[in-house]
Parts: sequence; structure tokens; C-alpha cells
Amino acid sequence: MTDRLTVTLTKAGRTKISYPAEPVADTGTRITVRAPWAAEGVRDFGFVRFEPGDVFTEHFWRDRWYAVKEVRTGEGVLKGWYCDVTRPAVVTGSAILVEDLDLDLWVSADGSEVLRLDEDEFAGSGLSATDPEAAAEAVRALDALDAQARSTAGIAALLA
Repeated sequence: MTDRLTVTLTKAGRTKISYPAEPVADTGTRITVRAPWAAEGVRDFGFVRFEPGDVFTEHFWRDRWYAVKEVRTGEGVLKGWYCDVTRPAVVTGSAILVEDLDLDLWVSADGSEVLRLDEDEFAGSGLSATDPEAAAEAVRALDALDAQARSTAGIAALLA
């Protein structure tokens, strides 16, 4: 495994963000990387703030329609998990390519808050018309993540 990877997140054919990440593990099905908060400044969602110093341990699957990002402060305090509904990740050489499908799920560190996000963006994306199979997979992925987050084992069970 290379000692540096580049994660590129695309949306509707455009690069949303690209950033360096440190590889942690690769099972052949799931690749895990660690990266600092890559966007500029602070992003305050109201339910969580992502800010410089935060560390993301990101799990990408080659066969699942989502990615799960464990978010911690620079001091190691767990903030929660940000789950992106995506097409399965494509890993080639030192690159991880992921296509964002708009749907997201936030799970607080204690599991008490599970929020489905961006369902309005997904509905407005037109994916249901242009790629109904992908749209159906995206909805199934969000439902599966939501159910897992609300289960006794929680979202962390996906990462064990």
C-alpha cells in the first residue's frame, strides 16, 4: 500500500474536493484512510462543526453505496459519524475516486442523534430520471445506514 493517497469526491461530474490522505488499512473490499479536515475554515451545520484540526477516519467500500467518516477533534474526542451516500469507491494506484449522490446521514458520538440530510437535494438532482437504478441503490443505502445507526450495535459496528 502506498504511503499517501488522494481522495477525490465528485458530484454531478465535477470535482467537489480533492485532498491527501494517509492509508490505514485495505481489506480488498474496504479501504480506510485518515485525513485532516480538508476544506477551508469552519463548516457549521448546526448539529456539528467541522473545523481545522479535526481528523477524519474515512471508510470507503468498493462494493457498497456509501462511505462512513468518523470525525474527531484534534485532541481525539469523537464528534460522530458523517455518512455519505455514494457510488462504490474506485481505487486505482494512489487514488480513491468517489461520486457523491447527495444523500447523507449524521450520527452523533453517543448515537442519540441520527439525521437524514439533503433528501431535498437528492430529489432535485434528477438522478431518479437519469439513472433510476443508481437512485434506488442510493435510497437503499441511506435506509440501511439509518437502520444500522438506530440499532443497538450502532454505526460503529460497520467499521469493526
